[in-house]
Amino acid sequence: MQNLDQYEHPTDGLYGQFRDVLYDAAGRCVWDRGWVRNTIVGDCRRLLAGFVRGAPTITEGVFGLAVGAGLPAWDTSGPPQPSPNQASLVDAHPHLVPRAQLQLEFINPTNGTISAQPTGTLQLKATLGPGIPAWPDGFHATSTLREFGLVARLNNVQVLINYRTHPAIAKDPASTLERTIWLVF
Repeated sequence: MQNLDQYEHPTDGLYGQFRDVLYDAAGRCVWDRGWVRNTIVGDCRRLLAGFVRGAPTITEGVFGLAVGAGLPAWDTSGPPQPSPNQASLVDAHPHLVPRAQLQLEFINPTNGTISAQPTGTLQLKATLGPGIPAWPDGFHATSTLREFGLVARLNNVQVLINYRTHPAIAKDPASTLERTIWLVF
């Protein structure tokens, strides 16, 4: 019997992190929460395996960033820790920032600069400007955000590839939230 501990485990280092910065209507920084880890969920690994396998598996990379209200109860109890088994946002009607509105760039891991060549670090940046999401609506009493996740498709089914709950962000109609996400492979 082989000792499996002698082999490398390249996916052990797979992780994500994000940084949120909120700006007021005049463009002034209200707060910067700094870099925080997020959770790579199981469907990300299935998506990668499907991509490497190829046909007949159908894969589509990130097609959007879903942002949700989570649960108001999290404001008093604190947001729950994200689970690697998370399959969707808690909010059944999240706002989707489509891929066309995301900036996707490779990052040089040695100095954190943008790279024209593929690297093992992918940066995704979303800007939720004034009035985005367009809440309150029929499903949301406020425009408060408490969770997010990147979404992709595996065999034409939407899957979550990362997930994070966070303290409430009371996004007023004039503020802008800049969310930067790194996926490190």
